[in-house]
Amino acid sequence: MALLLHLETSTDTCSVCISDNETIIDCEETHNSKSHASLLAVFIDELLKRNRLTYKNIDAVVVSCGPGSYTGLRIGVATAKGLCFALKIPLISVATLQSMANIANKQCKGQLLCPMIDARRMEVFTALLNPQLDFIEKENAVIIDEQFHHDKLVKNKICFFGNGAAKLPDSIKINSNCVIFDEFKMSAMGLVTLAFKKFTQQTFENLAYFEPFYLKDFVGK
Repeated sequence: MALLLHLETSTDTCSVCISDNETIIDCEETHNSKSHASLLAVFIDELLKRNRLTYKNIDAVVVSCGPGSYTGLRIGVATAKGLCFALKIPLISVATLQSMANIANKQCKGQLLCPMIDARRMEVFTALLNPQLDFIEKENAVIIDEQFHHDKLVKNKICFFGNGAAKLPDSIKINSNCVIFDEFKMSAMGLVTLAFKKFTQQTFENLAYFEPFYLKDFVGK
């Protein structure tokens, strides 16, 4: 049995999940708040108490490492590292866009997976993955225009999802190979199977040097 604590703070969603190996035990989350700093620790405490667990029961902490919100990522990673230091347990990181693809995979039914996170104006953080969750195109910051994945949509069905998918132009949306998963929601539950694989392989982060994957330098408003 491996009891893993999963933290997802890369977007407006603040989500915490506990799993036993690959089985989800419980989850606490909100999708309409940027109050990660005030909610994250509360959610962790509530989950542990609700399931009659203590911090000492946790075998590793998992964090969604980016790209995404600069502030959200810093809060999630700082919390995860603090817990790991205090409890002397490993830290596991999972790529945010890969976690998103893991959530959407069942609904997208064998199509290529294109997670999209809003990155201001017409820019998104995105990647392209196959149904096995392997990266076909790695994470990148892209300005959306009518040529976005035009070459791949000729021969492949692509499922677009995430809060950046609203930026897709109409010329792409009417393509018969374009599938938009409108009901997609971020969740720490997307981390579970990916994190457990890393746990069994002992693929852990260096606590002293690990930082979020911002992809782009922070620019203040």
